[in-house]
Amino acid sequence: MKLVAKAPSSVTIRMYNVGFGDCFLLKFHYPGGDRRMLIDYGSTSAPKNGPKDYMLRIAEDIRDQCGGAPDGKPPGKLHILVATHRHRDHISGLSTQGDGTGKIIASLRPDYVIQPWTEDPKAKPDALTATASTFTHGKPDAKKLTAHFLGSLEDMHAVADSVATLALAGKIRGGAAIVNQLSFLGQDNLKNLSAVENLMTMGKKARAYYVNAGMKLNGLLPGVKITVLGPPTLKQSDKIRKQRSKDPAEFWQFRNFWASQRLAAADSAVRQDPPPLFPGLAGVQESDHPPNVRWFIKQARQMRTSQVLELVRDLDKVMNNTSVILLFEIGDRKLLFPGDAQIENWSFALDNEEWKRKLADVTLYKVGHHGSLNATPKSLWGLFQHKGGEDAPDRLQTLCSTKKGKHGNAQAGTEVPRRVLVADLEKDSEFVTTEKYKKTIKEEVTIQIG
Repeated sequence: MKLVAKAPSSVTIRMYNVGFGDCFLLKFHYPGGDRRMLIDYGSTSAPKNGPKDYMLRIAEDIRDQCGGAPDGKPPGKLHILVATHRHRDHISGLSTQGDGTGKIIASLRPDYVIQPWTEDPKAKPDALTATASTFTHGKPDAKKLTAHFLGSLEDMHAVADSVATLALAGKIRGGAAIVNQLSFLGQDNLKNLSAVENLMTMGKKARAYYVNAGMKLNGLLPGVKITVLGPPTLKQSDKIRKQRSKDPAEFWQFRNFWASQRLAAADSAVRQDPPPLFPGLAGVQESDHPPNVRWFIKQARQMRTSQVLELVRDLDKVMNNTSVILLFEIGDRKLLFPGDAQIENWSFALDNEEWKRKLADVTLYKVGHHGSLNATPKSLWGLFQHKGGEDAPDRLQTLCSTKKGKHGNAQAGTEVPRRVLVADLEKDSEFVTTEKYKKTIKEEVTIQIG
């Protein structure tokens, strides 16, 4: 049996160009052999000018990097799989359908599968935390956590599924930009049933951890301290559900309608239309009315579309706020991988003085939520002490997996990636973005441990 050193001598991070999504393979180099961790594997929009089978190529490359072969001999080995949250752009590659990329990952037999506490299959719908045991200093903690808002998340998937179907079927009226965003966000929030089931299956074969802020995973990799900074449980902080409770009456009105209206059409592609805004006008053509009435009906329908878009955006934010935030401490290096965590998730960690001191010394930062502004709070960015110009010693490294034009818009200052954030990243860090990849699906950054 190969001996493993107390700490890795270096870490290689392979960032894959999945278009709009995340996929990072971390290889921890020990004298006795590598240990490998995959953080997310998903996409909702193909990379620009990328190959049609890019997700399959990525899965095959991950297998090759893990020492596997196409025929399974040798089978290859992935030590840790992290799914930061269940958005499609983070876990769709784990699906066993289509190209079956998830089967390739499953064949690598991960020892540990890490997901947010909100994914615990044993949690009850009204739970505030997970039911799984915590994991402290490499050993299971006997303390049992109690239970989450999984029931609400399930309802969100029902809403998003219906909205996406209606938008794709042309059943939601509005400008092309709004309808496109509805379709994209709805698809992004889909349940990803095949990927979720594959994660659960891998978790049963391995050791599954449903983590929350404050847990330590120090026993998974020799010489590597791993602290979970988020998401908090609802007992720790109820801010992660702030976005969906902004207007609870309106939210539940929409939620209850779409969750109950699952009418299967003959081709299973079109769902029932929402009830007409003005029932007395149902079935009447707009052209049959005077211009002023036609304008009013059009504006009312546009308003309804905008309201639906705001709802789906809220669902998107809530799901992002279940993201796992991991801080790695390896010798003199600190690596921060926050998934898509946004400000409500971050606020709990940024209230912790000990964690703030650790965050100040981060040397590599995986840019949150593909470069959206509220996923890199200014209070977080302000903590990083390794920021600086090109001549700065031990300059901060930043990695961003993204694709323009899928979220928000520049006029509203909500575009992803956010231009002002990218400008700061380029100015004050060694910034690497998948948007600059040329004819490749991956690039690597190697970090030496001093």
